[in-house]
Amino acid sequence: MKLGFVSAILPDQSLDEVLAFARANRFQTVEIMCWPVGKAERRYAGVTHIDVTTLDAAGAAAIRAKFTAAGIGLSGLGYYPNPLSPDAAEAAVYIEHLKKVISAAALLGVNQVNTFIGRDPARSLADNWQVFEERWPVIVCHAEQTGVRIGIENCPMFFSQDEWPGGKNLATSPRNWRELFRRIPSPALGLNYDPSHLAWQMMDPISPLREFASRIFHVHAKDVQIDRAKLNDVGIMATPLEFHQPVLPGRGVVDWPLFFQTLSAIGYQGPVCIEVEDRAYEGSLESRQRALRESGAFLQPLLSR
Repeated sequence: MKLGFVSAILPDQSLDEVLAFARANRFQTVEIMCWPVGKAERRYAGVTHIDVTTLDAAGAAAIRAKFTAAGIGLSGLGYYPNPLSPDAAEAAVYIEHLKKVISAAALLGVNQVNTFIGRDPARSLADNWQVFEERWPVIVCHAEQTGVRIGIENCPMFFSQDEWPGGKNLATSPRNWRELFRRIPSPALGLNYDPSHLAWQMMDPISPLREFASRIFHVHAKDVQIDRAKLNDVGIMATPLEFHQPVLPGRGVVDWPLFFQTLSAIGYQGPVCIEVEDRAYEGSLESRQRALRESGAFLQPLLSR
């Protein structure tokens, strides 16, 4: 396994600066954000360290040379919109850009793109599966044709009132993963596995690793604290941020030694990228970089066992 980080936490740095930081702090790989250039639609979105809309073969070669010179791997390209948005025109924009990210991954030779399935939060699960079958086959077909794998992150995208009640991502649970792969059984479709999202849903974040071993393409390392007093007060039907908060790995409820032992047992040898969403570290670039260093110092010994 190779330890890295998600570049979304360094939006104010250039690609060159991100790679210099990774090298200076002995990270091995980075997941690079590829949102369309422009205004972010939410926190941690809108970060563009590679502009896929202008990327050509020469540009891809220049980027590959930067990674080689820095001695840093490219774990994948990240773009996390809602392709199942109830606004069909909006969804079409997301899907078109996602296809561009997939094409860019092929040009860069990384062959890994991470994203969300999406969901209309106001519609039932059954209704959303119908829309999934209308919109996602063309995306997966494009990935198959370009030799790229798609890793779906298992974040429910249910944090605020505008995402009520269903959240904006279908791929939230083992049951839904089975349905996802039943409806589109392509080997190009898998998971970008984040244990923290299972933990705050009161689910075991480790036991699914064995069942879905062949579908785990990429891993995010993020932890979560659950405030039991608040949970006892508001219940699990409350907006999730009322009873939990993302924190750095090792500062929450995830059993990281067991998590990595299980990843090793199933033969996972891919990237593990730290995803910083800990508000305690958001005050400055220096504190966000410190979050990455502290997370790396905690995780690296566990990966090295």
